Amino acid sequence: MSEPSGIKRVLKEFHRSFWVANSLELFERLAYYAQQVVMIIFLRNHLKFSEIDAGTLSSIFGGFVYLLPIFAGTFADKYGFRKAFSFAFLVMMVGYFLIGSVGTPLLSGVARIVPLFWLLAILLVFTAIGESFIKPSVLGTIALSTTPQTKSLGYAIYYMLVNVGGAVGPLIAYFFRQRIGIESVYMVSAATCGLMFLGTLIFYKAPEAQLTGEHPSLKTKFVDMARVLTTGRFMVFLLIFSLYWIMFWQTFVIIPLYVTDFISKGAPFELIESVDAWAIIVLQVVVNRMTKKLPPVTAIMVGFGVSTLTWFVIAIHPTIWMIVAALVVWSIGEMTQAPRYYEYIADHAPKGQEALFQGYAFLPIAIAWFIGGTFGAWLYSTFTKGLLVRSGDTVQVLGQPTGIWLVLAGIGILATVLMVMYNSYISRKEKPVAAL
Repeated sequence: MSEPSGIKRVLKEFHRSFWVANSLELFERLAYYAQQVVMIIFLRNHLKFSEIDAGTLSSIFGGFVYLLPIFAGTFADKYGFRKAFSFAFLVMMVGYFLIGSVGTPLLSGVARIVPLFWLLAILLVFTAIGESFIKPSVLGTIALSTTPQTKSLGYAIYYMLVNVGGAVGPLIAYFFRQRIGIESVYMVSAATCGLMFLGTLIFYKAPEAQLTGEHPSLKTKFVDMARVLTTGRFMVFLLIFSLYWIMFWQTFVIIPLYVTDFISKGAPFELIESVDAWAIIVLQVVVNRMTKKLPPVTAIMVGFGVSTLTWFVIAIHPTIWMIVAALVVWSIGEMTQAPRYYEYIADHAPKGQEALFQGYAFLPIAIAWFIGGTFGAWLYSTFTKGLLVRSGDTVQVLGQPTGIWLVLAGIGILATVLMVMYNSYISRKEKPVAAL
C-alpha cells in the first residue's frame, strides 16, 4: 500500500494531543467570546452599573486575561499541560457561573457584604486566572507535537480555530440572550468549560516530546520581564501597537452600547460584533497573498491605516449595515498587519531570545484592555450626554455622537503616524540589539 501524500500525509504527522489541544482552544474561545460580546450590556443594562463602571470592569477582566499568560506559562511548563488545562477549565467554569449568578438569590448574601463592583472585580480576576492558562498550554502543545515540516500548518490551524470560536461564540450568545436571558450566556460559557474540563481528563495526553533543560522559575520570569521592559525601542514599538488595540476593543464596548441605544434596543449586537472574525475566516488567505511582498513594518503601517478607515465609514452613516461594512474594513486592516507583527518581533529580537520576546507579543493587547474598557465607556458617556432621553424602557434620540468616531479615527491616525516615525527614525537607524 502506498503512503499517503500531500495534505493527508502532513495531517497524519500531527500528534493526537495537537488535535485535542486545538479542540480545547476552539471551545474555550467560543465560551470566551460568547460572554465577551454581551459583557458591557450585561453590566450596564442587567446589573445597572454606570457606563464608566461597566467599562472599568471590562478593562479589569480583559487586561488580566492577556497579561497573566506571561506568568501562567511558567506553571504550565512546570506542572504539565494536562494539569494546566484541567485547572483552567475548572476555574473558568466556576467563574463564569458565578458571574452569571450575580444579581440572583444565589449570591445575594455575599452582595450584602461586598459591594457589587468589587464582587464582580474579584470574580472577573478569578476567571481571568483560569483563562490565562489556556494559550500557553495550547501553544506549548503545538510546539511539542509538530515537526519543522508541520509547524507552520499547525499554527495556521490554531489561528483558524481561534477565529471560528470568535465567530460562533457570538451567535450562541445571541440565541440564548434572545430566548432565555442575558445571564444565560454566562451559564452556557460555564457549561462549555465544564465539558472541556471533562474532555481534558478523558482525551488529553501530553505530547511524547519533552522540553530539555530546567523550566524557568517565576523569579526568572520577573527578571526576563524587567529586561524586556528596559529594551527601549521594543517597548516603543509595543506601546504604539497598544493604540491599535485600544481601537479594536471598542468593538466590545462602544459598538454594542451605540447599537442598542441609537439604532435599536433589540438589535443583534452579538452578530454584528462577530463580523470581524467571520471576515478573517473568509478573507485571510486572499489578504495574505495580496500583501505578502510588503516588508513587515510597511504591512503594519498599511494595516493601521486601513483599520482607521473603519470609524470614518461609521461616521458617514451609522446604520447597522454601515457598521457591518466598517467592521469588514477593520478586519482587512487587521489581517494585513497581524501576521507580520509576529514576524517583525521574531526578526528584531536579540539572537537566542526570540521566544522571550514573542512571549510579550500579547502585552499591547493587555495594555489596551486595561485602558480601553474604561476609556471607551468614558468616551461614549461623554459624547452621548444629552443625546438620549430615557423614560422607562423608551429611549428618545436627540442627536448623533459623531465625535466618538472622530476621536477613534484620531487614535488610528496617531498610531499610523507614530509607526511611520518609528520606522523612519528608530527601526531603520537602530543598531543590532545585543542579547540581554
